[in-house]
Amino acid sequence: MWALPALALAAVEVPICYNYGCLAEATVRYDEATLTSIAARLREARTAAQERIALAQVIGRLYREAGRQSPIHVDRPGDYLDEGVYGKMDCIDHGTSTTRLLEMLEARGALRFHRVLPQVRRTRFIFQHFSAAVEVVTTTETSEDAAPERYAIDTWFGEHGAPAVVLPLADWLDGEGPNVR
Repeated sequence: MWALPALALAAVEVPICYNYGCLAEATVRYDEATLTSIAARLREARTAAQERIALAQVIGRLYREAGRQSPIHVDRPGDYLDEGVYGKMDCIDHGTSTTRLLEMLEARGALRFHRVLPQVRRTRFIFQHFSAAVEVVTTTETSEDAAPERYAIDTWFGEHGAPAVVLPLADWLDGEGPNVR
């Protein structure tokens, strides 16, 4: 992705999905003050593990701001607690929107230890679940034979605006995560 220094100082608009399966979208505007504060929080991280902790918090904050500008503030964990409510989000909405938020952070140069991956999907029995994902950026010190560390960044499990659940991707693919429906 590209990021020009002049653009890094501008407000950014990100489409946020809701009403299940990205049936509806709202364009959410993140102002410069919010983006500068978020970038500062991410810059505090000195390791990939610290950056994942910060990412969980930052993604929650970005969703809280999105909830002030769109109906997603009504979203609840899982799929059934907010059934029938305008603004509800399923895992497709969360996976797509969180991926877009991560891509926005990446394009602004806010991620130092991770790069954004395409949205991931797991299938257990007949149920599918989607999530955003990141991969640890490898360095020259990392063995070329080592598999890259990948993580799911999943906001579907928690209350609106709560920190994202971050799990090793292999564990997430195996069904790990809080028990919500």
